[in-house]
Amino acid sequence: MLRVAVVGSGPSGVYTAQALLEQSRVPDVRVHVLDRLPTPYGLVRYGVAPDHGKIKSLQSSLRAVLEDERITFVGHVEVGGEGGLSPARLKELYHAVVYCVGAAADRPLAVPGEGLPGSFSATEFVSWYSAHPDAATSGFALRARSAVVVGVGNVAVDVARILARGAAELRGTDVPRAALDALGASRVREVQMVGRRGPSQARFTTKELRELGALPGARITVDGAELALDPACATDPAAPEVPPLPAVVRRNLDVLRGWAARPSAPADDTVRRIRLRFYLRPVELLERDGRVAGVRFARTAPDGAGGVRDTGAHEDIEAQLVLRAVGYRGTPLPGLPFDPVTGTVPHEGGRVFRDGAASPGEYVAGWIKRGPTGVIGSNRSCAKETAAALLADAPLLVGREVSPDPLGALRAEGLRPVEWDGWLSIERAESALGRSLGRGQVKIPDWPGLLDAARGQGSRPGGA
Repeated sequence: MLRVAVVGSGPSGVYTAQALLEQSRVPDVRVHVLDRLPTPYGLVRYGVAPDHGKIKSLQSSLRAVLEDERITFVGHVEVGGEGGLSPARLKELYHAVVYCVGAAADRPLAVPGEGLPGSFSATEFVSWYSAHPDAATSGFALRARSAVVVGVGNVAVDVARILARGAAELRGTDVPRAALDALGASRVREVQMVGRRGPSQARFTTKELRELGALPGARITVDGAELALDPACATDPAAPEVPPLPAVVRRNLDVLRGWAARPSAPADDTVRRIRLRFYLRPVELLERDGRVAGVRFARTAPDGAGGVRDTGAHEDIEAQLVLRAVGYRGTPLPGLPFDPVTGTVPHEGGRVFRDGAASPGEYVAGWIKRGPTGVIGSNRSCAKETAAALLADAPLLVGREVSPDPLGALRAEGLRPVEWDGWLSIERAESALGRSLGRGQVKIPDWPGLLDAARGQGSRPGGA
């Protein structure tokens, strides 16, 4: 029997487990999917926006994999970190370990004033409205009237959309009660989403972009002059000497041109405004009374080589709430090699490399392997590559003596894992919480509530 631990129960971890089971090369494989949280699904549960029901429904396919009798979900088990299981200890328990721990750190803006109250990473905000148990419970400046989101990727679009949505539209989602109440009382009336480069270089998808324009009670504005700075916008796409644009870029530009061409509307304080800005690079967060009061941007322009240059001009944008969404990077896991330049674990085809050589029995998949690129589906091929490497090594791996009962060993060391039955108890408690609030399923947002629910003790009243 080949015993494998997969660290991380998000898409990359589940797809790795699935790839290990679907092959015929090694007939007897048992997989333990470990997670620090008592809940599975990773960013599908805690990173996908609550109003994206179709993407969140991916949980159903992940669930089908985790319910396979050859897989055991082992939640509430820390790997690395203070008091967590070390990679060395995992190798004593399993023939092979696959690390699918993602890229959880936000890239900073690295500008003066970034640490002021009112300045947050997008991940902090997403974690709060997604009920991540590590999230801050309050403190977001939703009494602000103006917000700036720095970044023009899908996460930035999600954050801007949630800020512009009314609470009534989110009531049918699993947003926790405290976040729903805070969003309902929000005074934010203007959200500016800002990128340092042009619209043809933005990372959002057309579907996400169009959703902004479909928000009831919100109006999108785009500065046509900023679009015109982009060579892809300024050039006639029908000219024979112009290379064709990627389809997603062409569709994005069509949407943005349509918004820019609309006549301006009179000021209306009942309508939330979303402004998409381009060619602005943040250089400083401005302060007033000890809090964020705005962002100073350097005006940029295309440099003719695919990048941008500073023009020497600046623009200050008022904002009492600033959210940065400029990318992610992996963080070191104690005991595992790490490349700080790429933010990934050194590997070859998924095999972890230590001191320039493959480390037997250690593998990586997902963002910690390739960096924060691609969409959820990109993890499938990545996982298959890693699983193939592991299975090719299996004849050597199974010859090593490991624990016949890894879970028993963990319990003997004082750990209290949450297994699949515990997760089902959490689901039941969240359904009951939703019913008590006159809503559908509502997430339990805190560690005590989750662990009590996992052990059949119910969630704390209100789920605040």
